[in-house]
Amino acid sequence: MEISGPEGFTWARRKNGDVVITHHGRQATILRGRRAEEFVVDVDEGDEQELMARVTGNYKRGNERNARSHPRNQR
Repeated sequence: MEISGPEGFTWARRKNGDVVITHHGRQATILRGRRAEEFVVDVDEGDEQELMARVTGNYKRGNERNARSHPRNQR
């Protein structure tokens, strides 16, 4: 079984310095100020898809399969 990383994220920097992150064409978040500056620096240093997934909170935590079988989620 092959585990793939996050994909479908893009980002753009506005003239005012804000960073807009989209996921499959839909706006996921806007970073402003210091967070935007740190994001731009971090993108140059690592995997930008992984970073954008972490920043937006849209990433797999490894427990989705367990949560699916939890009695609370059985409807």
